[in-house]
Amino acid sequence: MVYFDNAATGGFKISAVTDAAQTVLKYLCANPGRSGHRLSLTGAGIVNNARDALSETFNARSERVIFTKNCTEALNMAIFGSLKDGGHVITTVFEHNSVLRPLFTLKNKGLIDLDVVEPQVNKPLHLLIEEKVKPNTYLIVATAVSNVTGYELPIEDIGMIAKKHGLHFLVDGAQGGGHIPIDMKKNNISMLALAGHKGLYGIMGSGVLIIDDETELEPMLYGGTGSETFNFSQPKCYPERLEAGTLNLPAIASLNEGVRYINKNLKNFSTHLYGTTKNILSGLKTIPNAECFSAPNRTGIVAFRLNNMPSSEVADILNADYDIAVRGGLHCAPLTHKFLSTENEGLVRVSVAVQNSSREVEYFLRAVKEISAR
Repeated sequence: MVYFDNAATGGFKISAVTDAAQTVLKYLCANPGRSGHRLSLTGAGIVNNARDALSETFNARSERVIFTKNCTEALNMAIFGSLKDGGHVITTVFEHNSVLRPLFTLKNKGLIDLDVVEPQVNKPLHLLIEEKVKPNTYLIVATAVSNVTGYELPIEDIGMIAKKHGLHFLVDGAQGGGHIPIDMKKNNISMLALAGHKGLYGIMGSGVLIIDDETELEPMLYGGTGSETFNFSQPKCYPERLEAGTLNLPAIASLNEGVRYINKNLKNFSTHLYGTTKNILSGLKTIPNAECFSAPNRTGIVAFRLNNMPSSEVADILNADYDIAVRGGLHCAPLTHKFLSTENEGLVRVSVAVQNSSREVEYFLRAVKEISAR
């Protein structure tokens, strides 16, 4: 199968990533941080190595790197953990439901006031966000990259607005992590949520929340941490405060290898994906009735629709007749589709990795051309 669904989960894992997970499963079935024997200490060392790799990549302190089961959990942890009752939050139309559902849940319960900002032709997005700041605003939430179109939000500019007004800034790095440089200090990011199984090359079950030194979060989970046993509240220190229960050591071990791999190749991979998306878009523009909603980008995402067909139907034909995996539908980002006026038929999303070949791109474009001609 031609796998063009890398924005959902990375379809290509280097051997170091899979070997790390397999080694843990075979030889290291011990709970890191819960015992003092050699196996447990070895597991704890792997976890600490992964924290170090992530802290170096995103410019944060290792003890402020929190492991979660996915990016959704990390975002919920940040949104609910930073809640200020009666406060005001600003977000954008480009957000995934992992952001929108927690925020609208709080809004519908009357716990927060919420503004959702959409782009305008004559004013930059970060200035539109600043216009929404109120005396009770405490949080700005923005994705680094739209999971629908690959559009990169100006997180550095938004971070400056947050710093100027003394606000927390939460970035959803699910699609940006491993594809574009994200520097928490340079971008004034308070909280960064990441999906380990996408651009960071880890396996499923790996997510991360990184918080800066000024951010304090209320825990969502309460339980064992291997420390402060007679404290019937969660410990105050990080990462234990937010990491209750047993960690997913195979996923963390794989993520450690994936992050170190991407650190060596980020610039080259970004350049390659920009060129690949440019070639796909150029090819789609030659096909009658193919309408594109992306620009060339560093994350490998191209969104289009064809003949006004339901996007799920196009995706099904590509799967059944051509053995090509893409994603159709609304991509869990309803306000993005409403903004693009594609909420009825959705969009076909092609998401490539650097491992995808030019021959696969050519084959895909021929397939779309044939479908258009039917």
